[in-house]
Amino acid sequence: MNAKAIIQVRDLVARYGADIILDRISFDVYEGEIFAVLGGSGSGKSTLLKHLLGLLQPAAGEIIIDGDGISDCDENRLQQILRKIGVLYQSAALFGSMTVAENVALPILAYTDLPEEYVSHLVRMKLNLVHLGGYENYLPSEISGGMKKRAGLARAMALNPKILFFDEPSAGLDPVTSAELDNLMLHLNKSLGTTMVIVTHELESIFAVADRVIMLHNSTRGIIAEGDPKYLRDQSRNPFVKQFFNRLPGDMTAANRKDEL
Repeated sequence: MNAKAIIQVRDLVARYGADIILDRISFDVYEGEIFAVLGGSGSGKSTLLKHLLGLLQPAAGEIIIDGDGISDCDENRLQQILRKIGVLYQSAALFGSMTVAENVALPILAYTDLPEEYVSHLVRMKLNLVHLGGYENYLPSEISGGMKKRAGLARAMALNPKILFFDEPSAGLDPVTSAELDNLMLHLNKSLGTTMVIVTHELESIFAVADRVIMLHNSTRGIIAEGDPKYLRDQSRNPFVKQFFNRLPGDMTAANRKDEL
């Protein structure tokens, strides 16, 4: 791709104690693309996400966000770098005692000195972007699951981040609401140019939104496929990749599958 790599991962090793989860993986995420991280249970998807968000430190290797390494910087510098990032968590992670508007305002109040009227204006703008205009004074318990996700997305965008991370964005949503969220993500990506990184296993969403994917597998503790998801579905010769993308039943033993990978 001709675009600049806004995220660079080089020889990343992730471990919990003596257990190596990811072993020397490397990849790039390019400006403006929608990039997905895939894999089965235990493949290291969540572990990778936590490293990209600076929540875990690598055992070895390097993570560079928009030109800044996050693996060996101090806490103050890390917080400055992470202001370039917004996160939509799987549960939306809204504070139940606060209104939708108050939830969205939190990062603005925490990281800026804007007057109250400007904060209110920004909050309304962000809620309008996710089609939640008019719901400023609702509590999270008073809105639907899909609306909670959109409110969480508005909060993730509060500081105009260059990169948005999504942790299983379709989890808990019905197919129609999930498709609506996919369409919203596509619209925001195209209109704002925001780079998006999605951790998911939802095939319909992957095919609908992802420009490029990597697939992790626990047998190799690394990346077993990378590229356009539709190409991987139709052309990959890797048995696990083909099985995953085509939703084929598991008819190989774990040992055989490991040998073939």
